[in-house]
Amino acid sequence: MLTIRLYGDPILRRKAAPIGAVTDELRSLADGMIEAMQVEDGVGLSAPQVGVLGRLIVATPDPEDLDSEPVPLVNPVVERAQGEWTEEEGCLSLPDVYAEVTRPETVDVRALDMDGKDMSFAANGWFARVILHEIDHLNGVLFIDHLSSAERGRLRGQLERITRRARETMEGQG
Repeated sequence: MLTIRLYGDPILRRKAAPIGAVTDELRSLADGMIEAMQVEDGVGLSAPQVGVLGRLIVATPDPEDLDSEPVPLVNPVVERAQGEWTEEEGCLSLPDVYAEVTRPETVDVRALDMDGKDMSFAANGWFARVILHEIDHLNGVLFIDHLSSAERGRLRGQLERITRRARETMEGQG
């Protein structure tokens, strides 16, 4: 199973590269990401979070619906964003850290599917939020970057503990 990288791992701050072609290897990565996300009770995951600097995300359309199947999106781009809403977010790379984040409520998204075909769709509510959160990861942005410095200061102790765990994990792998 894929290992989810934690806050403090430098890969989470790097920009992911566009994916040139959908291959069996990429499909396998997407399947592994879905599995890792579901094991950790997540609703979205980006390739950088599992150590791969490619523009691939998986996002669950309706986190409240247990039958909602995660959707893999290759090279996702937000074409248009509308509205605004604030809601609490968390992240598998920042375990037990939660904060209110303001994001657009509706987005028009363009991406490739797992057959390498172009797809475009509108997402709103939670699905839009998950997609935006994961696209941020592809650009080296974490949800805490959307917070005020005072709010980040409130989380400093938690972030330092996660960073120590990430360093220990990286040292154990090296």
